[in-house]
Amino acid sequence: MPHEVVLQTNLPLPLFGRGKVRDTYDLGDRLLMVATDRVSVFDVILGDEIPDKGRVLTALSTFWFERTRDIIPNHLIGIESADLPESLTNTPDTVRMLADRFMLVRKAKRLDFECVVRGYLAGSGWADYQRTGAVCGVKLPAGLRQADQLPEPIFTPATKAETGHDINISLEEMKNSVGEDIGQAIADVSIAIYRAAATYALDRGIIIADTKMEFGLLDEQLILIDEVLTPDSSRFWAVGEYAPGASPPSFDKQYVRDWLTSPASGWDRSGPLPPPPLPPEVVERTQQTYVEAYSRLTGLTWA
Repeated sequence: MPHEVVLQTNLPLPLFGRGKVRDTYDLGDRLLMVATDRVSVFDVILGDEIPDKGRVLTALSTFWFERTRDIIPNHLIGIESADLPESLTNTPDTVRMLADRFMLVRKAKRLDFECVVRGYLAGSGWADYQRTGAVCGVKLPAGLRQADQLPEPIFTPATKAETGHDINISLEEMKNSVGEDIGQAIADVSIAIYRAAATYALDRGIIIADTKMEFGLLDEQLILIDEVLTPDSSRFWAVGEYAPGASPPSFDKQYVRDWLTSPASGWDRSGPLPPPPLPPEVVERTQQTYVEAYSRLTGLTWA
C-alpha cells in the first residue's frame, strides 16, 4: 500500500512551531517533530509535495543520530508508534499518517546558530572565496577551483533565520553570544561529526561537501538536535560524478530549483506571483534522488 503524502499536519496537541518542512508539537518536556513532504526553494514553501521526503529525512536523521552518539548525545527518544502520546494512538488514521515520519525528542534550549562545516568549496562558500579569498573569514589558499576539497574542514557558523537567508558570522561572533567554552565545543564537535560522516559516506560512494547542524543545551549539557546529515541539511555528491571546476549534481531538491529557474516554468522570482505547480516528472525525479541518498548511505532498500 502506498504511503500517505503529507503536506501539513493538524494534530490535537499544542503546536510548538511550524517550519519549512517540520511541524513540531509541545509535549511538556518533550517535543513531537513531524517531517512533512513539503519542499521549499529560494525561501518559498511550494504547494507541491515530494512523496517519501519526510520519511527519508526521518530515517536518515535516525540513522546518523545513532552513528554519532559516541561523539555527542542527541535529543532523540523514539520513533515507534508506541512512543506516541495516547491521545494519538487511539486514532488509527493518525498513527498511520505519522508512521516513519516523526521523532519524539527531548526539549532542549536551542542555540540559535546554524553550525556549518565545509569540506569542499561550493555554494555560498565558493562565491565568498571568489570575492575575498576566504570563506566566512577563514582564509584559504589561492587558486582553488569550484568544488575543490579544502585542505581541512572548516567551521563557518551562521545566524538562524526563521525567514529569509541565514547570515554568515565568525566563530568569535558566535562565542560572544554563547560563551567561549560552549562556542569552541560546538566548533570541535561539528567538525568531528563531519569527519566521521564524510569518511563513512565516501566508502559508500557519496561525498559530503558540506553540512549544517543545530545544537541545544539540556541540563547544561550540549546535545545535537533537529535533523542531521540529510539531503535538506547537507550537500551530497556522487563520487562518480565529482570533478573539481564545476558544481556536481547533488542529492537534494536541485531538480526543483533547476526547473523553477528555467524558461519552462515561466516564474519570475522577483515578481508577486507564487511558483507554479511542479511537473510530475520533476516531483518523481526529486523523490528518487532522496530515496537514492538514503539507500546509498544506509545500504538498505527503501520501502
